Amino acid sequence: MSKPAFRVIDTGLREGRANIAFDQALIEAHKEGEVPDTIRFLRFPPTALIGRHQALSQEVRLDHCYDNDIGVVRRITGGGAIYLDQGQLGWELAFSRKTLGISSLEELTRAICEAAALGIGHLGVDAKFRPRNDIEVDGRKICGTGGFFDGDTLFYQGTLLIDMDPSHMVAALNVPTVKLKKRGLDSAEQRVTTLKALLGDDLPSLPTIQNSLLAGFAVGLGIEPTWGEITAGEENRATAAFEEEIGTDEFVHEIDNPGAGADVLAASHACPGGAVSCYLRLEGTGAPRIREVLFTGDFFVTPPRTVFDLEAYLRGVPVAEAGDAVETFFAQASVDLLSIMPADFRTVLENAIATAS
Repeated sequence: MSKPAFRVIDTGLREGRANIAFDQALIEAHKEGEVPDTIRFLRFPPTALIGRHQALSQEVRLDHCYDNDIGVVRRITGGGAIYLDQGQLGWELAFSRKTLGISSLEELTRAICEAAALGIGHLGVDAKFRPRNDIEVDGRKICGTGGFFDGDTLFYQGTLLIDMDPSHMVAALNVPTVKLKKRGLDSAEQRVTTLKALLGDDLPSLPTIQNSLLAGFAVGLGIEPTWGEITAGEENRATAAFEEEIGTDEFVHEIDNPGAGADVLAASHACPGGAVSCYLRLEGTGAPRIREVLFTGDFFVTPPRTVFDLEAYLRGVPVAEAGDAVETFFAQASVDLLSIMPADFRTVLENAIATAS
């Protein structure tokens, strides 16, 4: 039986928002059948990159970024804030659900991460998958990953740390101390490592690193990667996505300082794979209802619109019924949760409501 074929492309070094716009273009082109299953390599200039549902000002040290020409970008995927520069290599897979015969996001995450770890291991380091979505060497992260389903298309991405100064990451991002305490660490620098730190002068070339990853994907996923071409349609779609949404300040700042306002109720809740916060306003007296609600955090939920649909579903719900409404929403929705559960959304919502009393 022939192995599933994957086109391989390298879009090189692109400005951060343009890179994310190409993500959107790749997903749309794959969904429309315009491009085959694809592996993409990409690189960023200095960039602070936040997850789709994160609050910008809480995650990024904006003054430092603006003063030091560090791009500020919002992903179309969930997860936490990361710092990127030329010393890191991004990799992405866009492929159909049926390609690997695995439908669960959790199972696909394990398969992809173990394949990537196998490829990194070809470079001479003992890389291993650490649930839920990290690849580590001796307990220190060398590659973070995440992804989601959009219809029949799975989009999954990772960032391999090749040669980065962790102090640049710390200066650009607000790294939550709770994450460090969970790992028993004193600083964010202790949490990560790089190929340069592990291999020193034996650090391989970028093409060698790319080919090692491809070899890992080929064996670990049972696929046949072959270098191909970027299409004009993808570039046109990327330009449109950049100009209409992803490249705009409005998109990047869409979730910024949700706790502002005297009438905002807020709570945070730690989940096994990250954290979620809830901000809401109520209306009415006696038996108040939810006027508006916002969930933020470094969680992964698929399909991407799930959280926005939940927020819309909860508008107008009596606070006494809010927790049950969350459970009802998820019972009716077709979703895949990687780092958070419906009970986590219910808990943080009820905790925020409780602050009103």
